[in-house]
Amino acid sequence: MELPDIRILDVVDILLVAGLTYYLYRLVKGTAAINIFIGIVIIYVIFSITVTLKMELLSRALGAFTGAGVFALIVVFQQEIRKFLLMLGSTNLTSKKAILKQLRFLNKDSETDYTAVDQIVKACGRMSQTYTGALIVIQRDGSLEFVKKTGDEHDIKVNAPIIESIFFKNSPLHDGAMIIEGNRITATRVILPVSDNNKIPQRFGLRHRAAVGITERSNAIAIVVSEETGQISLIHNTDFENHDNLEQLAIKIKNHLE
Repeated sequence: MELPDIRILDVVDILLVAGLTYYLYRLVKGTAAINIFIGIVIIYVIFSITVTLKMELLSRALGAFTGAGVFALIVVFQQEIRKFLLMLGSTNLTSKKAILKQLRFLNKDSETDYTAVDQIVKACGRMSQTYTGALIVIQRDGSLEFVKKTGDEHDIKVNAPIIESIFFKNSPLHDGAMIIEGNRITATRVILPVSDNNKIPQRFGLRHRAAVGITERSNAIAIVVSEETGQISLIHNTDFENHDNLEQLAIKIKNHLE
């Protein structure tokens, strides 16, 4: 049996398809659509095998199913497709900041951002002790304009007392999320998209689901202070990290911002 010639483009093609499949899997992982996604992958694999083995009848049947299934997929995965397009539209894929940072042109801004992180962590530590609920979203290299418009826009330098006063239970600004860009608080009372990811532990409420929701739709990170337990959670790419050590929390956030 003669082996087919494999070109470099064939290898690139395989890697791109594998990467796209993995990304789609991450997009639907933990949602009700995951079982449908796995079923579609299985059907496509069987279809490819039948075509390779020249099983005409079965390959025609599966081919007709997959052909008509494109429209069905748009309906079934409507919410996931919307998330995907929203994420693409709100993410800066050619981040000028990331490029310049590699050339050491933004050392001053980086130091300012790190100072802001220390203030954020300091405020979260105090709010944790008083069981004050808080939801803070920190921008990375993507735009958050699509959620900022749902709240009140500001331009306030980040510092711990300001953050604590905003989330104080009697403050008119405490409800909703706070958006931080660089070393500025740019919005409060922001309404975030709520995730329907069923991998979120049942003990977490709406605030945590909103934090996961924004990390699903953007490259931002989110910090949640639980009003019930005082637990501080860091959410990045939908993954939870609970922190009792404030120094470790600050290090983690700074690493994500690099």
